[in-house]
Order: sequence, then C-alpha cells, then structure tokens
Amino acid sequence: MVSVLGLLEAKETEAREVIERLREEADRVLAELGEAEGRLERLVIAREMVGEVLNGPAVPAREAAVEDAVPAGVMVVPRRREGLSPRVLPEEYQRVMAVLDAGAGGGGVRARDLTVALGREAVPSKIECVRSMAKRLVARGWAVEETPGVFTPAVGSVTPAAAA
Repeated sequence: MVSVLGLLEAKETEAREVIERLREEADRVLAELGEAEGRLERLVIAREMVGEVLNGPAVPAREAAVEDAVPAGVMVVPRRREGLSPRVLPEEYQRVMAVLDAGAGGGGVRARDLTVALGREAVPSKIECVRSMAKRLVARGWAVEETPGVFTPAVGSVTPAAAA
C-alpha cells in the first residue's frame, strides 16, 4: 500500500521539477529578449548613421528615432547613455521616472508607494508589475536601487518636467 506522505512527496518533487524547467525557459526567453532589444538598438543607430551620412546633420534627434523604431505593443527600454533623455522611454516608464524624480529628495520611493503614485491599486500583482518596471529601469541605468526595494533616479536622468 502506498502512503499518503509518499504520494505527497512525489507530487512535491514533480512540482519542483516543473518550476525548475519553467525557470530555465524564462531565463532563455529573457536572454532572447535582451538580444532582440540590443539588435533593435543597433538597427536604430545604423539607420541614424546612414541618414546622417546621406542627409547631413538634419536627421531627427536620437530620441525621436528610438520612439519611431519601437514596434506597436512593444515597450523597449533603451540603455541610458550620455545625452539620452528620459523622453526616449515608453510613456509608462516616463511616468515611473517622474514619480522617482519627485520622491528623490525623500530618500527614494518604495514599489508600493510608486504603484499608488501611478494611480494603480496597491495589490500584490500591481506592486510586482511596478517593481519589475523599476528594476528594468535600474538594469538599463535610468534608476538606482541603493537600498533593496527603494528606487531613485540615476544621476543625470531627470525628466524634463522635473528639471523645470
């Protein structure tokens, strides 16, 4: 006769294996996403350079080129570099940056407070979504997470509205 505990342990092992397989698949998908974003960024730069060579310096600014290059429904967060304004970010990320700029003087903003400031309901799923956005801004150099869970804008990445 099979014991209940034995059955539960077997189910637990199966669940752990499924979780591990899904984590590996998620890592693979995230790696592919990173490669695709990098490829898009290089294509935008190539288009700008060709336009500059053919037309002279009258080519649209880098910010406009990035906005034009984003396919519908895809939120591409470019890596921050010198001279790149937060206006290149998708609108929702610009809103996150504006809240971070406003809260920078108070030592940073927690994901829960950021979620509320964006007008979203403070439930775990919404908070995690906003935390993910903030972490993506950190990974791309737009924001800093000096204390775990507390986000501030990176030096020099102030939004135009906050700078005024």
